[in-house]
Amino acid sequence: MFQPERFATVGFAARRRPNGFVASVMWVFGLVAGAAAVAVGAILAIFTAVTVAVIALFAGVLVFLAGLAMKARRNMTQRRRSSDADVIEAHKVGETWVAYGWERDGR
Repeated sequence: MFQPERFATVGFAARRRPNGFVASVMWVFGLVAGAAAVAVGAILAIFTAVTVAVIALFAGVLVFLAGLAMKARRNMTQRRRSSDADVIEAHKVGETWVAYGWERDGR
């Protein structure tokens, strides 16, 4: 006579579903595990959003400071160009022009 309980069965059909009290306890534990997974996912999503916001804040401050630095550099360049140290005086002596202040530093 053939007895199927003595042999191992393979596949989804081989699973035995618990009955009675064990089934309800497993269902409750599954529900608790699912709720815990949702809670951990929500906390991680909030942590990720806060991290992105902080990175964006630091990037905005960095761009603002870079803009201030570029503005200061532009203003200093304009001041240097408008200073009297770069102006060369020239007078016409006879048929030629004579320039004063043409000497370079360090020569």
